[in-house]
Amino acid sequence: MAITFSDLHTESGLKSLDQYLSGKSYISGDQLTKDDIKVYAAVLKKPADSFPNASSWYDCVSSHIAPSFPGKAVGVRVDGKGAPVDAAPAKPAAAGGGDDDDLDLFGDETEEDKKAAEEREAAKKQSSKKKESGKSSVLLDVKPWDDETDMKKLEEAVRSVEMPGLFWGASKLVPVGYGIKKMQIMITIVDDLVSVDSLIEEHLTVEPCNEYVQSCDIVAFNKI
Repeated sequence: MAITFSDLHTESGLKSLDQYLSGKSYISGDQLTKDDIKVYAAVLKKPADSFPNASSWYDCVSSHIAPSFPGKAVGVRVDGKGAPVDAAPAKPAAAGGGDDDDLDLFGDETEEDKKAAEEREAAKKQSSKKKESGKSSVLLDVKPWDDETDMKKLEEAVRSVEMPGLFWGASKLVPVGYGIKKMQIMITIVDDLVSVDSLIEEHLTVEPCNEYVQSCDIVAFNKI
């Protein structure tokens, strides 16, 4: 059966608490629990020396709470009649003792709190999932400056371009005329990471590739 403390802002309320704490260090059992925090919150200030048990208990709880609030307090007063405080019956201490780092200053977690926490966790997991990005297969025409261009070096220059989401595939030389050959090369791209236009304009047709590459065109573009 829960223990009830009323009017802890009055002499009679503090007397009742003091009598209850006679021979006890804490409200429930021999370790600090949420019951102590609830009762502590209902006591407006440290009990006078005329309530030695309650005063000693108040100091003990304060010493546990203080490390959680390193800021400098200026002091406040809270007036008004306090609502009755129920303390749950003492429960056997868990093996290994309590952990001050796990001190809960706000009482038991309600069903609404649990539900809200679960919804926040679910939303966090959903937002952290990586979006499945599409891929495309692209065939490029890469043309040299003339028939004297070293096509092997042209291919090496083209394949030297690296970026996330770009994968070079098979290539072949195709005759154009007058002894000139162009290179056709397949690439696979991750759509969200690679723009083919940017690949051509900012990499394949500028230095150092433009030493061998005159122009580059898209022959085919297919979603995978």
